[in-house]
Amino acid sequence: MTMNPEPADPTDPEDEPLDAWAARRAARRAAHREIVGHRRVVALGGEGRATHVAPQEPRLLLEWDGTAWVTVGVAENADQAREFLGHLPPPADTGVTEDRQPRLGKGTGRHRRT
Repeated sequence: MTMNPEPADPTDPEDEPLDAWAARRAARRAAHREIVGHRRVVALGGEGRATHVAPQEPRLLLEWDGTAWVTVGVAENADQAREFLGHLPPPADTGVTEDRQPRLGKGTGRHRRT
């Protein structure tokens, strides 16, 4: 004996039909892409690679004009591309020195290796 499932509740987001959800998602994503001034950076050195892989490669600077991505210019390296995107430059690498590392107090302690 099979039981018929209860009809879907239209107010419950869990019961939303997939096509309605997909249409709502597509509209939200399209609205996000149409934000004036939305920017993108693409590496020009062959494959699309992350910034940390080849930071000295030139980058193509793109900006969304409402209908398509338009080339704005070329940045010489990742730092210039980061400025175009409005990101703060990475912090200077100060390195970790021995003096700045926390020290353990005297004694052997229960969990310390001897």
